[in-house]
Amino acid sequence: MTKKNDLAYIDENLRIIRERCAEAKDRYRSSDDNIRIMAVTKTVAPEAINHAVELGIDLLGENRVQEYLSKADFYDKSAEVQFIGHLQTNKVKYIINSVSMIQSVDSLKLGQEISRLAVKNGRVMDILCEVNIGGEDSKSGIAPDGLDELMDGLSELEGIRIRGLMTIPPPSDSDIFLGRMKELYDKVSSERKGMDTLSMGMTHDYAEAIKYGSTLVRIGTGLFGARDYSK
Repeated sequence: MTKKNDLAYIDENLRIIRERCAEAKDRYRSSDDNIRIMAVTKTVAPEAINHAVELGIDLLGENRVQEYLSKADFYDKSAEVQFIGHLQTNKVKYIINSVSMIQSVDSLKLGQEISRLAVKNGRVMDILCEVNIGGEDSKSGIAPDGLDELMDGLSELEGIRIRGLMTIPPPSDSDIFLGRMKELYDKVSSERKGMDTLSMGMTHDYAEAIKYGSTLVRIGTGLFGARDYSK
């Protein structure tokens, strides 16, 4: 069992994150803007996650279905859970009733399966369209020039509600791609109803992402420290 004293580093990390978020908001955004901090939980022990929740974190981000299922029962249930990782259609059934949003929808096929299972379970699933803003082969996401067609198709499906966009920009020239993502989100949100979420910004660029309009930053390493992703 991990002792609270062993988790004190999370207190300090979160203090720094909140301070940097507040500074970026004061400098670049309206005081009315709501910017959420998501704790990304990949490879993190439930004790550490629950400690972050005790400190006021109310949003968790899951990357892997199997890992999430192995830990979910141990989580503090006061925190909301969203799915942010690449999602295969055959895994949707395992999370459809336990997450509040799926941020990584990048194909009509995936949207159709989410729709089918949401309707079957009598719910509406909030989703974000994941955009591969840097055109990287190593990353999931729809190309920017395919976004309108994808959103048109998704908007015809029952049981899902498109809330906005998500991206993981290339770490190099991050400012350029964050700016392009803001332009894309501004265009989409001006043309479609219900758009209120731009999920971008991670440990290395969350302050810059806030500058470019992010409403939700996803922080793992900056909060929980370096982790072994080979697990």
